[in-house]
Amino acid sequence: MMLPACSGFGQAGGVISLAKLFGKSDRFFELLAASAKSAHESVEALARLLRDAESGVTLAELALARRNEKKTAEIIGEELVKVFVTALEREDIEALSKALYRIPKTVEKFGERFELVKHLVKGSDFAPQMVLAQEAAAVVVRMVDMLAKNPKLEDVKAANDMMQELESRADELVLGNLREIYTGTMDPIKAMAMRDLFDLLEKVIDRCRDTGNIVSQIVLKNS
Repeated sequence: MMLPACSGFGQAGGVISLAKLFGKSDRFFELLAASAKSAHESVEALARLLRDAESGVTLAELALARRNEKKTAEIIGEELVKVFVTALEREDIEALSKALYRIPKTVEKFGERFELVKHLVKGSDFAPQMVLAQEAAAVVVRMVDMLAKNPKLEDVKAANDMMQELESRADELVLGNLREIYTGTMDPIKAMAMRDLFDLLEKVIDRCRDTGNIVSQIVLKNS
């Protein structure tokens, strides 16, 4: 059973929150928030790995973040089977859960690739792109947290606009990186490794953007 779109998102005061009306649905907001936090933590762990080889961050830590995210996604799937009424439409919960899972999954993939080629890219600067990824992951946490609070549409739009700006800046960085790679002055094997890593970092940011778009669509649908 799905509820009609009069959930009270973005409307004036006096409207009863569906999250409060159907207490069982609170569980989904909590699980999605936890999933967003795990995604953010995986990005932060990757930033530490790239910033300091002595930070102690290992592939095992990135893999653990991805497994924790997968476990949360599985719990969400199980809860959807058991709970009859949900504050958000079931397909929206599933879509958001899957989008969140893709963030640490992509982070782990980058970490695996980096471990294979780090001897080739030693001294390379991934910091500019990594900063954008960290900012994007933080916006994901903020947007997912909004869902349980009956956010105003304009607030969610402002957060998503910020996400789009981050993604646009990341695209510009990738173009700049490609220009350097294609000058022909770089060792071909290193050039291949660098392009692969830059592409994967861009995908991390893209996954965050995709998540923000889903949150925006959910709020718009229920406004």
